[in-house]
Amino acid sequence: MDVATTPVISIIVPVLNEAAAIRETLAPLQPLRERGHEVIVVDGGSDDTTRDIASPLADRLLHAPRGRARQLQAGAEASRGSILWFLHADSQVPEDCDRHIIDALQGDGWGRFDIDFPGSGLRMRLVAGAMNLRSRLTGIATGDQGIFTSRALFGRVNGYPDIPLMEDIALCRALRRESRPVCLHTRLGTSPRRWQTGGYLRTVLLMWALRLGYFIGVSPARLAKYYANSPR
Repeated sequence: MDVATTPVISIIVPVLNEAAAIRETLAPLQPLRERGHEVIVVDGGSDDTTRDIASPLADRLLHAPRGRARQLQAGAEASRGSILWFLHADSQVPEDCDRHIIDALQGDGWGRFDIDFPGSGLRMRLVAGAMNLRSRLTGIATGDQGIFTSRALFGRVNGYPDIPLMEDIALCRALRRESRPVCLHTRLGTSPRRWQTGGYLRTVLLMWALRLGYFIGVSPARLAKYYANSPR
């Protein structure tokens, strides 16, 4: 890949008390920095050692009001790349992920990776398969799938809406009105910790309930309260 002519990818990672996971996420991104891409970590007020761990592994460490939408938007506004890639703090990136993104876009557009739960059993493989299939059918991705978009397209849809929950679905719906996503078969690893701590069936039902509520018009603020009070 010719660094001099390669589009710059800005990799934006929102964090909040992610000391246990953030090094494993950022370390594999260092070769991308060497190839001219940038890593921006946006902290929402961590009170552990997240910032100390992340700082030497990122080009910029920003502070923003707590909330994934606000943190992601702050990172996008501070970035310089022509491509924006939004990662969760517990993501495990595939090899040559920058090449996959650049080859997929070839200009204006957006997309996402397939999701995987490395080291998990059959149940989590079924969850991953269902998420990937649903995303292909609906043109809607989740944040776990590493949404990427051209800066121009992100700007046309006015970026992330300032809502406390469902920000990824809201962004995807806006992006989908412009074009269908490129759904890469390349897998992006993510931690199954949400399912492990909340329980497999309970978490699946919770995610379904939140998505259904959002699609029938329940406000994100009300859904966020329900999510915050749900047993996990």
